[in-house]
Amino acid sequence: MPALLALALALSAGIHAPRPPIVWKPIPFGAARRAQTAAYAERHYGLRTWRLVRPRVIVEHVTASDSFSSTWNAFASDAPDPELHELPGTCAHFVVDRDGTIYQLVPLTTMCRHTVGLNWTAIGIEHVGTSDAQVLADPAQLRASLRLTLWLMSRFHISLPNVIGHAESLTSRYHRERYPSWRCQTHADWSHADMDGYRRRLLRLARAEHVALSRAGGPVRSRC
Repeated sequence: MPALLALALALSAGIHAPRPPIVWKPIPFGAARRAQTAAYAERHYGLRTWRLVRPRVIVEHVTASDSFSSTWNAFASDAPDPELHELPGTCAHFVVDRDGTIYQLVPLTTMCRHTVGLNWTAIGIEHVGTSDAQVLADPAQLRASLRLTLWLMSRFHISLPNVIGHAESLTSRYHRERYPSWRCQTHADWSHADMDGYRRRLLRLARAEHVALSRAGGPVRSRC
């Protein structure tokens, strides 16, 4: 069977990306933190819930640290976040270590504070390291990151343009923030140029795995 025909048949069959190996390493997320998250969501999004329902965005991050353990400890803390000084503390759903190990810290049905304006609908993926370039130059870490992201895209039907870097948060069509002083808050990790390269790699992996990706829902103009 010609290769193009085989690919077309695979895509039409709705082939899903395989789940990569994931180590379950949960942070404390009991009743108090769930209540704090629900209160946070009400203040910032007008949603009184701690649950993540039908995620539409995946946000890639860099930890700005050199170890998984320090990242886990920071996310497990019950103290307010050091930057914006609100409860609950920050967290992400996944952390990809330098050796390619993928750790999951919270269920995918739980909202995590990782990106202002998008926590209500975004899955957060942290990468242990100090820069986008470091992650992109690490074959084991990058391979694991791409496979994790592709699996999540396939599972939740998230389109390629809605896989973004933290630095692209303000141009997401799903960005919403009720606090005027927070509406332009973002971070510099995973620049647009680096994310363009990351998304090209995702597309190549999807083709190799015969997984169909949507291109719908590109960025919008930032109001900042």
